[in-house]
This record gives sequence, C-alpha cells and structure tokens, in this order.
Amino acid sequence: MRRHPHHRPLERRSRLILAAAPLAVAALVLAGCATQTAASTNTATTDDTTTETAAVVDSDLSAAAVLAANADVTVVKDDEWSETDAADITLSGSTASSDSDAVTVDGSTVTITEAGVFRLSGSLDGQVVVAAPEDAQVVLILDDAEIAASDSPAITVTSADDVAISLAAGSDNSVSDASSYADGADANAAIYADTDLTISGTGALSVSGNGNDGITSTDDLVILSGEIAVDATDDALRGKDSLTVEGGTLELTAGGDALKSDQADDATQGFVAITGGTVTATSGDDGIAAATDAVVTGGTVSLAAGTSASASDDSPKGVTAGVVVAIDGGDIEIEAADDAVHSDGSVGIAGGTVTVSAGDDGIHAEQRLEIRDGRVTVTESYEGLEATDVAISGGTVDITSSDDGVNAAGGTASDTQGGGMGGGGEQDTGETVTISGGSVRVTAVGDGLDSNGTISITGGTTVVSGPSSAGGQGALDSNGTTTIDGGEVFVAGSVLVAPTGSQQWVAATASGSAGDTVTVTDASGTVIASFEADQSFGAVFYSGPGVADGGSFTIAVNGVTAATVSEGVNVSGGGMGGGGGRRP
Repeated sequence: MRRHPHHRPLERRSRLILAAAPLAVAALVLAGCATQTAASTNTATTDDTTTETAAVVDSDLSAAAVLAANADVTVVKDDEWSETDAADITLSGSTASSDSDAVTVDGSTVTITEAGVFRLSGSLDGQVVVAAPEDAQVVLILDDAEIAASDSPAITVTSADDVAISLAAGSDNSVSDASSYADGADANAAIYADTDLTISGTGALSVSGNGNDGITSTDDLVILSGEIAVDATDDALRGKDSLTVEGGTLELTAGGDALKSDQADDATQGFVAITGGTVTATSGDDGIAAATDAVVTGGTVSLAAGTSASASDDSPKGVTAGVVVAIDGGDIEIEAADDAVHSDGSVGIAGGTVTVSAGDDGIHAEQRLEIRDGRVTVTESYEGLEATDVAISGGTVDITSSDDGVNAAGGTASDTQGGGMGGGGEQDTGETVTISGGSVRVTAVGDGLDSNGTISITGGTTVVSGPSSAGGQGALDSNGTTTIDGGEVFVAGSVLVAPTGSQQWVAATASGSAGDTVTVTDASGTVIASFEADQSFGAVFYSGPGVADGGSFTIAVNGVTAATVSEGVNVSGGGMGGGGGRRP
C-alpha cells in the first residue's frame, strides 16, 4: 500500500465547510492561511433563525495547492505485488474451486479470508466476498471472469486493509449485481468495498450496477488503468473519502452521478481528482460531484449531465464542488442541463482546454472565478461566467450567452440591472470584474460585461459583441465604475458607457451586422484597430494604446466611413450611456 504520489502529507487544515453558520456572519479568519469567505446559496430555516452553508477556501486556487491541502490517498501500485504469487480460483457456474487455504466456497459464495494475490477466471452465478484481517492487502486478478449475483453485489469487500482489482492483459471481464437492494443496505453496488480500492491492469471490465451504484468504495477509490465500462442505476463510480482517476479508458452511464465523492464530515476528503486517462460519462444527475474539491490536471474528460430521459436531479451540473473546482490541464468537454461547472466556493482555471454548453451558467462560482491560463469556450449558456469576483489574467476565453456574458453578482446584489454603466442609479455592492491579461471574446444577448460592483480592465484584449438592442442592457454595465487603464477593448453593441481611467478611448454611432469588420483610423490614415463583430450592432467603442489624447479618428464598417469622432467624447444619439462623460 502506498499513499498516492500526487498528494503531500497534510500539514494544515486549510479549508473548512461550515454547515450552519448564521446568516449574519460575513467573514471568518483561519490562522495561518489566506482565505476568502462568502455564503453559498443553500439556505435552511428554523423556528428562530435562517442559516446558510458557507465555504471558506484558500486564496490559492491552483490544482497543486488544492491537492496538497487534502488528505493523502491510499493506492495499491502494481509493483507492490507479484502475479507469480497468485492462487487460482476457478469459477464454475453455481460454484467454484481453489487449492488455496485462504479461499472457502459455500454454494455460490466464494470467500477470501487472508491476504494474498488471487486469480479469478471462469463464470460464477454468485458472489465473491473478501473478509480478510484488518491489516491484509488483497489483490484480485480478473482473468476472463464473469460474476453475476442475483441478490447481492458481485464483489463485496467486508474487511481488509487495502484491496486491488487487476484486469489481466487481454482479458474481458464482467460483473453484475442484484436488481434492487433493501432500503438502508450498506453494500449496494456491483463492486462494493468497505475499504480502500484500487483498479489497475490493461484488460477490460464491464460493470452493471442494476440495483444502485456501479463501483463503490467507502474509503479511497483509485483508477490507475484498464478499459472500464460502467452502467449504473444510480452513481457509476463513488469513492466516499475520495475518487481519483489517473489513467485508463472509462465509459460511464449513470442514472445519478457519474463520478462522486461525498465525504462531508472531513474538509480534507470528499474530493474528485482526474489526472489522466479518458473519461466519457453520461449522467442523469451531475457528471462530477465532489463534496469538497473537483480537480482536473490531465486526461480527456467528456461529460453529458442531465441529458438522459429520467434525470434524478432538478439541476444536473457537469462538474460541481462544495469548495473548489481547480482545472490546470486536460481536455474537457461538458454539456449540462444546468451549470456546466459549478462551485459553492471558487473556481480556478490555469491550463487545459475547457469547452462547455450549459442550460444555465457556463462556469459559476459563489465566490471567486479565476482564469489564469488555458482555453475556455462557452458555446451556449444563459450567463457565460458568473461569480462574486471574476478575474481573468491570461488564457483565451470565448463566451456565447443568451443573457450576460460575464456577470459579477453576489448574494446581496440587486436582481435588477440598469442600462449602461453607472447610469442606472443602482448601488455598488462590491462585486468585481477584473481583466488584466489574456484574450476575452464575448457574444451576449444581455450585458457583455456586467458587475453589480465595478469593472476594471488593465491588460489583455477584450472584444464584446452585443447587445444588439439596448432594452436596458449594456455592452459594459456596472453599478460602480468602469475603469480602463490598459489593454485593448473593442465593443460592437448598443448601450455603451464613458469609462474612467488613464487610457484614451473613442466611440461612435455605427451600425452593422455579424461578420462585419470595424476599423479605427487616426488622423494620419493609420489603422490603429480592427475587429470583427459577432452580432448586429448600433454603436462602436474602442480603447487602446493607439488612441492619442484629444485626437480625431474615423470609424468605418467594412471600409465605409460611419463617423469621424474626437477622443474621449460621448457620441450623440444615445450610443453612449450614463457614466463619466469625457475623462478628466
């Protein structure tokens, strides 16, 4: 047995989940670590008071930091045991045979009572039970084994220290369980382990979870390799303390969650980590459901959540976590009936390729949403990115939304959005949109960038297309200030605002359609900016280093002059909304 290599020993308890914090509590401080605190949307009402679940997370949202703060994972590596030591167990219909003293056969039940390596082959209409000493390591090699149980799990581990299932090279194995379980039954999966469980090998395994789950471990569940197909009535893979996928090819079909860890009693457990392999999952409920953290650092992940005929949840999400979602690598595609990526705490993306289509938000965090690197594409959503604080410092972000593209909104924010930036008379409630780097492209029917607090742009390239008509919406819309101090900002929309900040800007009333090219030319005839609009527009705005203070500029659409304007002057005809007017 080994501790999983991608976790360091826990030195501090850096995250807590508070189950019944009074609503009036606004912040908590943990000694020795930087935190950010916000209440989640889950509320509970008693006779005397209303409470909310609050998540407190580290300010470092990198995958490495998140994993390092969690408990060690137990895994049985292939070099910890030898196939040459295996005792054979021959499965023969309703019975079995073995020469090992550690194996007993009682009718159709095969029981392993000691530590060791055991090779199972043949077909059994019954079950295999591991009931070994608490300090025992047991390895089951499935070598063309077929185990079908009619009234129980196919494989049940009731006691041992660590158990591994190895899929023999070239083998084709299958397990299936009872069609139903009694209410409250503990062992209720086709493969059920009341211990740590590791699955490895290069063979194939088909799992039919007819009565409930496919593969369940009450401790750590680790998938190292293998070709594994799971079809489960409820959850496909469930590691209560943690679930780690390091390799292999997984095809998962679940009426409930596809990949799940639900240990809510220990803040350092309850996480799902995918570091490699290929995972394809279709689920009635969530694709990845983690009580604490969901982490992806590698591999290929394809999730379709809530697309089955009978979804078990009102709001199936692609990835959902109670504390942090951290994505630092991998190739991820998500289609979800509700949010594609959701965290009750924060979301950090620092690498990989993330492509999502969502019935609600593309990526949602109750606290902070950071994109530091990687490629993030939201192909369809109600709101593209949403959090109390949205910070983009790198990477490539492309958002399509039927409402706001980027929305900074917290639990205390007003639901009513005003037209233009700062012109609706609404209160600044402290939320932030900050763009300091990267490439951001937004196509929105509602506000392009929307904040119930402030918007700050200091770097990167930001292109906003929309909204096509005002209707109370704005391309850049904040209750507080919109400040541009760097980068380039291109807007082809309807309602614009005169920003504050040190960087110059130009704006014009100019109309066009999706696919039209907008150019900005200075007085000498030099094109200083050019971009393509992604939907129809009635006003144009540009801010960038090529705009000279007090200069005159020509705005053209597809080469045809639409307006000649002066730097820093509002356009007539309502193209520019409320706000600061000409910069001081």
